[in-house]
Amino acid sequence: MDMDMEFWLVVATLITGLISLIYWLMTRGKPKTEGGLEPWYVEYARSFFPVLLVVLLLRSFVFEPFRIPSGSMLPTLEIGDFILVNKFTYGLRLPVTHHKLLALNEPKTGDVVVFRFPKNPKVDYIKRVIGVPGDTIEWRNKELFINGTPALNKSIGEYNAVDQDNRVTVTNRFSESLGSVQHDILQVPIASGPVGKIIVPDGHYFVMGDNRDMSNDSRYWGLVPEENLVGKAILIWFHFNMGGDGLNLSRIQTID
Repeated sequence: MDMDMEFWLVVATLITGLISLIYWLMTRGKPKTEGGLEPWYVEYARSFFPVLLVVLLLRSFVFEPFRIPSGSMLPTLEIGDFILVNKFTYGLRLPVTHHKLLALNEPKTGDVVVFRFPKNPKVDYIKRVIGVPGDTIEWRNKELFINGTPALNKSIGEYNAVDQDNRVTVTNRFSESLGSVQHDILQVPIASGPVGKIIVPDGHYFVMGDNRDMSNDSRYWGLVPEENLVGKAILIWFHFNMGGDGLNLSRIQTID
């Protein structure tokens, strides 16, 4: 979705705040008019401003909700999962400009992160961090190597991957270890993958989807700059997939 909700939330907060402030300055110390009624636009502004301000502060600096629209992170995240993203774990940033006010933690290998797509920053992507600055990442079809060490995979059977058009693809499911982080990935048996190698430079991250053969990620379009990071995905708090499995509260869980 290309509409910049953050921008319009800032605009709405500023407009309602300015209307409330200007009216207060104009009427300060003056007796109220008969009946004490305020103009309708002032009444609306004073009602909505505190709500908008709280939402803006929470959304910009604490947590932001997202909905998963595709199957690129299957089986970890399913289409229709509503997730909560921790906005402050990687540092505090101003809304709209995204200027970092306070540096905190850095992404670690295995983190599931939301970021602004480098090719189109109006679009948010979600992937798993595979390589951090200084790492050498190599991918040979279905094999992944981090600093020359293969990522350990253990087969755990088949998985029917359902995409956004409700098409089912039979995949092989593996348990993958990235250091201390263990998670599941999918591979399409008949699909061939790309081949490449890269040393991750400072201020950048190499990311991949858990649905390895059905993910548009760093293997195809490159690295994620640090300034594009939005936050770390930490929780599935709701699930509803119209046309799919509908309401499924069993999906509520933390994200590994």
